[in-house]
Amino acid sequence: MNQNPYFSYAESFQKLTETGKQLPFGKIKPEKKTVLAKNAPVAMILSPHPDDECIVGALPIRLMREAGFRIVNCAVTLGSKVERREERLAELQSACKWIGYELEEMDAGELKKVTFESRQSQIEHWQSFVEKVRNKFLKWKPKALFFPNSNDWNKTHLGVHMLTLDALKKSKSFFPFLIETEYWGQMPEPNLLVESNTKEVADLMAALSHHRGELERNPFHLRMPSWMQDNVRRGAE
Repeated sequence: MNQNPYFSYAESFQKLTETGKQLPFGKIKPEKKTVLAKNAPVAMILSPHPDDECIVGALPIRLMREAGFRIVNCAVTLGSKVERREERLAELQSACKWIGYELEEMDAGELKKVTFESRQSQIEHWQSFVEKVRNKFLKWKPKALFFPNSNDWNKTHLGVHMLTLDALKKSKSFFPFLIETEYWGQMPEPNLLVESNTKEVADLMAALSHHRGELERNPFHLRMPSWMQDNVRRGAE
């Protein structure tokens, strides 16, 4: 028997991950939907990929359940693999329906990739896509806007960051509350740490589980609580 009193504690994390691999991908009894007022304010998530709407969903889910916001997920791309886009869209629709988000589809296929490089090399296409994003702002008039931060080093995340800023520059009378999100890269000076209770984390994981094709390749949904704990570590100092 290992004499280290922390061995069983550390081992439990490994066991949890292995047990989690047996949990279902989607097909979970839906939660009771939050009843929203007809004139409820809107918060919009500009998601670089299907699944980002769940990963950065800690504050959106609280805005929906506690403050009565409509959450609109604007799916900027459906991923880089053309052969997976139809399947990823179906997974995205299921995830949004389960968690209670509304979905605004906007595949950037004509840009090929939403990246800083495409902003430089496909100027005409980029500007036309900026206009599409601006039109989404005009349609929904969101009070809050979620988009990746400028250090979120994934190329598509950085592309969506620039796309959002470019669209905002063209929206002269539109002044939403801007909320930059993190996943791949962290902000050097974050000024907001959002607390999630166990149910909220479990519900975000359940919604994320609908993205089966990605999670079978890499079960990052099972690591989501650890990632959130690491954010607490940063915030504590």
